[in-house]
Amino acid sequence: MADKKHSAHRIAADASCVRSPSRRAFMALAGATAGATVLAGLPGCGGGSDGGSGTPSGSTTSAAADPIWGPTGSATQIINALQGITQSMFPAVDFNVTSFGAQPITSQVIAASAWAPAIPWLNQSASPASPGSELMAPSSLSGTAFDSCTAFNNAIAAANAAGGGRVVVPAGNWYCGGPIVLLSNVNFHLSAACTIYFSPNPADYAKSGPFTTANGNLYHTRWQGNDCLNFGSPVYAFQQTNIALTGEGTSSILNGQSMTPIQPTGTTPSSCWWTFKGTTGAYGCAGSSTPSQAYSNPGNAALTGLSGITASNAATVMPLLTASAWSQDQNYLPALSELGVAITSRVFGNGHYLRPCMVEFIGCTNVLMQSYHTQNTPFWQHHPTDCTNVVIQGVFADSIGPNNDGFDPDACNTVLADSVTFNTGDDCIAIKSGKALDTQYGPAQNHVIQNCTMNSGHGGLTLGSEMSAGVQNIYARNLSMLNQNWATNPLQIAIRIKSNMNRGGVVQNVYINGVTLPNGIALTGKGYGSSNMIAGSPINTSVPLGVATATAGNPSASQGGLITFDCDYSPNGDAVRLSPPSVRNVNITNVTASNVTSGSVTGSCFQAIVAQGPVAADYNGPAPAPTVSPITGVTISNCNLGTPVSNGTASATNPGPTYVWNVNGITLSNVVIGGTTYNSTLMG
Repeated sequence: MADKKHSAHRIAADASCVRSPSRRAFMALAGATAGATVLAGLPGCGGGSDGGSGTPSGSTTSAAADPIWGPTGSATQIINALQGITQSMFPAVDFNVTSFGAQPITSQVIAASAWAPAIPWLNQSASPASPGSELMAPSSLSGTAFDSCTAFNNAIAAANAAGGGRVVVPAGNWYCGGPIVLLSNVNFHLSAACTIYFSPNPADYAKSGPFTTANGNLYHTRWQGNDCLNFGSPVYAFQQTNIALTGEGTSSILNGQSMTPIQPTGTTPSSCWWTFKGTTGAYGCAGSSTPSQAYSNPGNAALTGLSGITASNAATVMPLLTASAWSQDQNYLPALSELGVAITSRVFGNGHYLRPCMVEFIGCTNVLMQSYHTQNTPFWQHHPTDCTNVVIQGVFADSIGPNNDGFDPDACNTVLADSVTFNTGDDCIAIKSGKALDTQYGPAQNHVIQNCTMNSGHGGLTLGSEMSAGVQNIYARNLSMLNQNWATNPLQIAIRIKSNMNRGGVVQNVYINGVTLPNGIALTGKGYGSSNMIAGSPINTSVPLGVATATAGNPSASQGGLITFDCDYSPNGDAVRLSPPSVRNVNITNVTASNVTSGSVTGSCFQAIVAQGPVAADYNGPAPAPTVSPITGVTISNCNLGTPVSNGTASATNPGPTYVWNVNGITLSNVVIGGTTYNSTLMG
C-alpha cells in the first residue's frame, strides 16, 4: 500500500511548507492574545490599509513560470499522469444488458403524488423534494422479472471474463434491486435517456455481499471515515483495476430513490432512506423512537463487554465513549474504531441505520466516472476510497437530501475532478482521509479540481472533516460557485477547511486559484450552537456570533464565512478528543464575490474570513497534552470578497468582517473587503 501512496506521481511541495512556531512561541501567543481579533488593516483593528477599493489586479506571473499550473507545474503533472484514464482504455466490445435478461419498466414508474396510500413527507417544508423524486418505482419490483440487478451483474461478469469491454444499458427506465458491482476492465455505460431506479428497500443491499453475517450478506464499506461491514452501495467496486461508470450526459440517470417509501405500494408509507438521518419531522422521522442513525439501537452490544479490543489506549478512551450516546449507530461505529475493533467485527446492515454512499469504489486503480447524473442518493453521492488514478468528469451530482455531498474522495492519490456540476444537500466537494484509527490508507494527496460549477450546498470546496491521515497537495482553479438558489437555499461557505480535536490530521500545500461567486454565499451567520459546544471551552456563546475577544470566541463556522478555516468543527460531536489538527501552507488567490440583496440586507457573506484555530481546552485525554499549533502559513491574495454583512468595526459586542482565533498569520495581499484593499496580516 505504501508504494501506491508514494508513487512516481507524488508531487512533493514540502519545501514550501511554512513551519509552525515553536511551542514556547505558541504558548506566549496563546496566553497573551488567543481569541483577540487582531485584524491588522481591517476596520477598527489597527494596522495599515491603502484605503483603495475596487477589484484587485491579477497575478503577473507568466504561465511558463507558474510552479503549479505551468507546463511542468505540480498540478499539470497530476493532469498529465491521468491522460490515459479514458473510455479508450477498455476493449471496444459491447455487452448489452438485454442479452442477459434485463427488462425495461414502463407503467411500473408512477408519480409520487399518485402513491397510495399517500406519502406523508411529500410537500412538507422540512422534507424538501430532491430533483427526480416526482417519479418512483416501488420496492415490490425487487426479485421480479423487472428487476435487472442480476442481469446487470451477469453482463459485468461476462465482460470481465472476456478480458473487458463496455456493458451497455439502453435508453428507457430500468429497475435494479441491489448493488451493481463493477469488476476489472469493465465500463458500465448508461445510454442517453436512460434512468436506473434503484430499490428503495435497504434489505436489498444486504443480500449478495461477500461477508455473511447475522445482519445479512454485507460489503466492506466506509461510513463517515470509519470502515465497517454494511449495506452495499447502489454502484460498488472493491479492489478492482480499470473500471468506469459512464453515460451520455444529464439524461443518463442513476436514481437512488431515497425519498421513495421503503414499503411497497398498498402499504402505509412510514420510512425511506432519508428517515435514517434521524431529523425529527423530516422524511418520516417522528422523533427519537424512530429507527435511525441517531436513535438508541438495542442491537448494539455494550462497549464494555466487547471482545477484540486492540487499542493501546482503550482504558483511556472507554470512559469517554461510554459517557456519550454510544448506542446510536452514528456513534457506535466511531467507538469501535477508537477501540481498535477489527473491521470484520464492525457489523451493521439489517437492523442498523447507516446509509450507503451512492457510488463507492474501495481500493481501486484507474477509475473513471464520466457524463452521467445522480439523483436522490441515500448518502454521499461519490465516494472513492483508497483509490489511485481517479477521474470524475462531466458528472452532474444532483441530490439535495441529508448528507448528500457531491464528491468525497477519501484517502485517494492522484485525482482529477473536471467540469463537474453540483447541486447538493451538503458539501459539493469534500476531500477526506479517514477518522480515528482508520488511517491505514494514508493521506488524501495530489488532487486537481478544475472547471467545476457549484450551486446549492454547504461548502463549495471543502477539506475534511474526516481527515485523520491528512490532506496534502491539493490544487484547484476556475471554480464557478453560482449559488443559483441564494434566495431560498444558499451556498453556506465557499472554501472550507474543517477538522477538530478528534479528527486531527494535517492540511498542507493547498493552492486555490480562481473562484467566482456572482451571488455570494449565505448572508446569515451560523455557529455550532450552545448544545454542540464544550462546557468550559473559551469557544462559547458568551459573546455574539462572529465575535472573538481575548477570553472567548463564537465563530460563524457553520455558515456565512466566505473563506472558513474551522479547526473546532462540531466540537462536542465526538467523545474522544486527543488529536489536534494542523493547517499550514494554504494559498488562495483570485476569489471574486458579488453582493446580493435579500430583504433589507445586502452583502456577499456574513463574514469574509472565519479562521477558528484548534482549541487546546477541548483536549480530554491524559497528561501531557499534545502541542496545539495555530493556523499558520496562509496567504490570500488578489481577491475581492465583496461586502460582508458584518462590515463594521469589530468589538466585543459586534462582529467585524473577519474572525480569527489561534491564528499565527493569514497574510492578505491585495484583498478587497467592503471596498477597501488590504495588505496586512491577520493574527489572533
